[in-house]
Amino acid sequence: MFLSKGQLGCKVVLRNVNKRHMSALASARQILENELQSIREAGTYKNERVITSRQAINVKVQGQTGDLLNFCANNYLGLSSHPEVIQAGKDALENYGAGLSSVRFICGTQDIHKALEQQIAEFHGREDAILYPSCFDANAGLFEVLLTPDDAVISDELNHASIIDGIRLCKAKKYRYKHKNMTDLEAKLKESEGSSRMRLIVTDGVFSMDGNVAPLKEIAALADQYGAMIFIDECHATGFFGATGRGTEEYCGVENRVDIINSTLGKAVGGAAGGYTAGPKELIQLLRQRSRPYLFSNSLPPPVVGCAQKALELIMGGSGLSEKVATNTKRFREAMTAAGFQIMGENHPIAPVFLGDAKLASVMAEKMLSRGIYVIGFSYPVVPKGKARIRVQISAAHSDSDIDRTVEAFTQVGRELGVIS
Repeated sequence: MFLSKGQLGCKVVLRNVNKRHMSALASARQILENELQSIREAGTYKNERVITSRQAINVKVQGQTGDLLNFCANNYLGLSSHPEVIQAGKDALENYGAGLSSVRFICGTQDIHKALEQQIAEFHGREDAILYPSCFDANAGLFEVLLTPDDAVISDELNHASIIDGIRLCKAKKYRYKHKNMTDLEAKLKESEGSSRMRLIVTDGVFSMDGNVAPLKEIAALADQYGAMIFIDECHATGFFGATGRGTEEYCGVENRVDIINSTLGKAVGGAAGGYTAGPKELIQLLRQRSRPYLFSNSLPPPVVGCAQKALELIMGGSGLSEKVATNTKRFREAMTAAGFQIMGENHPIAPVFLGDAKLASVMAEKMLSRGIYVIGFSYPVVPKGKARIRVQISAAHSDSDIDRTVEAFTQVGRELGVIS
């Protein structure tokens, strides 16, 4: 078979195009590898440890012999592997299937989705709630819908990345106040006064990298004084923080003062996945009409919904788990402070052990692992440069002996590395 001149020419062109493509790909690979190498050299490369068991207080990690004590999960209440929560997920899988294969407004809403939204609204004492695949999606979907160029949003400078990204999507006038600085917040409220239809103060309830708490009582007072609304992200508070686990509002003694709450089902409330917004019914209805992550994402799988329903049922039923995690937190923080460590945060089960140096945090985490304690070093860009730490997270499922063993391991490793004397 003979090829015409046109066909031969076409093959030559394709070969040249392919060479240019391969050259471009090789160049891109080198650029990416150079960036990765710079991360490795800085000591901030993040290796993912592979767990080969369920998420629990004791876990099996690939490459490690024996069980490890887990002190780095958001499993604050130990419900990720609670037998009743697991059974609820199995029941939902059997009765409702693996997933909906669709978004909510087409054919992706089941009665259990509506029931969970009502349960969430009741838990927070709000009029209504809307489910998302994650709280990242809830934060991405809120501000663009709620705020217009005629409005203003005033955000704490250390708010979670998902809040920052969500605010970027909206067209409101944007202000950022210094972390937990009420003088600066008031200055921003004064600056935006008179030029905005609606103003929204935005803050994390608990700041996950430091374990410190928003001064919600003072924020509420300023909101009242200047006629602003309050939004709070409660991912690291829902279900366990405060006397009955109602979160930062309860902890700070200002129940039902916050206007909009976003939070997650992927931490204390079952630990699977999912996020939500709870607030005024008009807002929730508008989000169902216009929120892009809601409109264009599949609905939560039934097993996830079933697990979250059971977890909330346990939390709202007076399980005593929030009291237990508070007791465990006090035990760990006091013992570590007595040993000479600098523990960041404020009476929260996020108890970061401050080290400063990124490589030190990485080495210390590895040495803790060799002693059977699973913790992770946090460094830039997750936290600012020079602010590296090992973020320890306490659970209600930890025993006193679990905590004491971990403190002893930290003490041994801390002395070996010169962190404490």
